[in-house]
Amino acid sequence: MDDPAAPSMRRAWRNVAVLVAAQALLGAQMPMIFTMGGLAGQMLTPNPCLATLPISMVVLATALSARPLSGFMQRHGRRAGFQLAALAGASGASIALSGLYMGSFAIYLAGSALTGVYMASQGFFRFAATDTAPDAFAPRAISFVLAGGLASAFVALGLLRATEGLSAVPFLYSYAAIVGLNLIGVALFLALDIPRPPRPEPGATRLGRPTSAILRDPRILVPMVCAMVSYALMNLVMTSTPLAMVGCGFAPSQAGDVVFAHVLAMFVPSFFTGHLITRFGAARIVAVGLALLAAAGGVALSGVALERFYLTLILLGLGWNFGFIGSTTLLSRGHGPEERGRVQGINDLVVFGGVFMASLASGGLMNCSGAVSAEAGWSAVNMAMAPFLVLAGGALIWLRMRPRAA
Repeated sequence: MDDPAAPSMRRAWRNVAVLVAAQALLGAQMPMIFTMGGLAGQMLTPNPCLATLPISMVVLATALSARPLSGFMQRHGRRAGFQLAALAGASGASIALSGLYMGSFAIYLAGSALTGVYMASQGFFRFAATDTAPDAFAPRAISFVLAGGLASAFVALGLLRATEGLSAVPFLYSYAAIVGLNLIGVALFLALDIPRPPRPEPGATRLGRPTSAILRDPRILVPMVCAMVSYALMNLVMTSTPLAMVGCGFAPSQAGDVVFAHVLAMFVPSFFTGHLITRFGAARIVAVGLALLAAAGGVALSGVALERFYLTLILLGLGWNFGFIGSTTLLSRGHGPEERGRVQGINDLVVFGGVFMASLASGGLMNCSGAVSAEAGWSAVNMAMAPFLVLAGGALIWLRMRPRAA
């Protein structure tokens, strides 16, 4: 007798496969841009305090476009939303390429902003994986999609090395490769099979709870805080790493290798994070992630030898993986299908709003915090993690204690 759940599982696996491929190919542009952005910004702007502003523009545009893009997907479907964002990514890379060629910081910033529209869509890959997945499969679906980032690390490293030195203008051909990745993505998303969410009848009231009630729900508020802290602190430290390493006398290629190791650490655990969540619970995995982020800061403060940079970024990647996947799983269980678009849009607005502030602060802490050396700036970056880890840890404890108190 045929298993009645088989068709739904086939559809879920198909969508996961498409999203894994998208994460691997289109996702490669993000480590490339985060490796190049600060160095290109330092090259184009006379003010070292603004070196990481291009990355901040990517993240700001991500935060601002997350909710409109989520609403667009709620109305027109995931496929249309992802294709639109890939076209924005191709346009952004083209404009950034023009800014590099002309030596214009303003044009480079404009291209970075359009790239943020694509980055907002990548944040929805993990949610899209759960749209057609049965509840028991959802944590594994999220993990598999994020595991596609493992392949993206290799694609990014290969493209950076293949395009290095092809032009007198640094990074020019790297951005040309990013244009190609996004155009491939437009075709790839044709294979996505996710139905559009149900539309309310004409004259019907909005489905689900009011937004104010959603934001008062600890099952939604706490995962948002933990996801924001996990992603923002990862970005804070990763963005400043190339600047710190070059300032401490290491070559840009060595900084690229450290970022590559970091990206591997971000995504390799995704092959088993879903199993760990199923066995131990999402809240415990988030707690482990926060502890790993704290350990990364401790290693960074212990010195600036090459192996310390490697260990810091590896712990940082592991902490992000556990904290972010665990928070995403918690969030997905706190709302109904009719609230999906609003909750996910608000979540990514909060998350990437925090990441924007972190990326903006990264360059300031490194170059303009009163630090007299790259080593002192690197220490300032990592000490800034402490209060946010306390915030997220306290929120998680509050969530865990509430059922007992009730």
